[in-house]
Amino acid sequence: MTGAVPASAVQGGTYADQASVRRTGWLRRHRAFVACAAVVAAALVLVLWAQLSPKGDAVPMSVHNAGPDGARAVAQILGRHGVAVHDAGNYGAAMAALEAGSSPTLLLYDRNGFLDGPRLRSLAASAQRVVVVSPRLQTLDALDAGIRQAGVVPEASPVLDPGCSLPDPQAAGTVSGESGFLYDGGTTCYRPDGSSAGLVAVGSDGQLTVVGSTAVFSNGQLDSLGHAALAIRTLGPSPDLVWYIPTLEDLDTGGSPASLDELAPGWARFLGPWLALVAVAAIAWRGRRLGPLVFEPLPVVVKAAETAEGRARLYQDSRAVDQARDNLRAGTLVRLSGHLRTGPGATAGQVIDAAAELLGKPAPELRELINERPGTEARLVAWSRELDTLEKEVKSR
Repeated sequence: MTGAVPASAVQGGTYADQASVRRTGWLRRHRAFVACAAVVAAALVLVLWAQLSPKGDAVPMSVHNAGPDGARAVAQILGRHGVAVHDAGNYGAAMAALEAGSSPTLLLYDRNGFLDGPRLRSLAASAQRVVVVSPRLQTLDALDAGIRQAGVVPEASPVLDPGCSLPDPQAAGTVSGESGFLYDGGTTCYRPDGSSAGLVAVGSDGQLTVVGSTAVFSNGQLDSLGHAALAIRTLGPSPDLVWYIPTLEDLDTGGSPASLDELAPGWARFLGPWLALVAVAAIAWRGRRLGPLVFEPLPVVVKAAETAEGRARLYQDSRAVDQARDNLRAGTLVRLSGHLRTGPGATAGQVIDAAAELLGKPAPELRELINERPGTEARLVAWSRELDTLEKEVKSR
């Protein structure tokens, strides 16, 4: 005997089917909105992931910087070769890492010169080897290793050969000389043609090595030429490497700032009296040259001839031939209209026709004369004389 299906079950199934159909229809009608919402949600997830994920930094030559100017790659390679790379964030951390290390090597990149002489000497005394990258003049003076600045690598030497007997440059091979600095003293390597200074200089005792280019250690150029080999052989001999990039935190601000008198050179004290003497002499010279002031009661009456002459000189200086022509033409027409009594409302054509009728000349001839546009100053002078002759002829009738 077959059992009967309850009516409630049939009704429930019908409701479920209807709800499913409604959901499907809504999704079809709003599929563009659903797609946009999915894209926005995915973008938000990516943004949150990028913001919350650990980041490096953007400091040049930093071991945490994965950009082209960072040094993260060489630090990781040294780590795989058994070298412990200690990133020192300040002077105290650098000194602590050097004192705790075993025959440590110090890499110093003080491009802004934040460290003073005593701190530089303390760092050098605590390290077995010191590698300084693109040092400033005061840094080399404080280290006192007999190495000095010698200019920049010329553009004609984009690639440099070792050119010395030191084993590390000989094994590394050529390096890039672009945007590099040259140093003289000690043993120099990677010298441009005709120069005794090189991109790499090693002190006489071998403790100090100066490298005049960050490209040797940067991520962007580590895999080109012999950069990687030179970087690893220069930084890798010691089991501990202290990587130190000084910041503003390391700037010594304990002493009082020097006053303006202390910063000024010795001869500056005589500069003020000398400038005052020069100013008095200049006043006397110019005052005597120009003469005394002349007082004239106002208003000043200027003759019409002087005004016309002044305006004419202005036109001549600015070579305003067209402006002068327009003024001469307008003045001629006004004066002719007065002599011919054509009235204030007469046009230029009417004045020309009246003058032609009075003189018995063809109107086109006079119209061509009055409407002419001189192209040069010489022609402008000749044209003005022809207009003056025309006025005199009209006046004489």
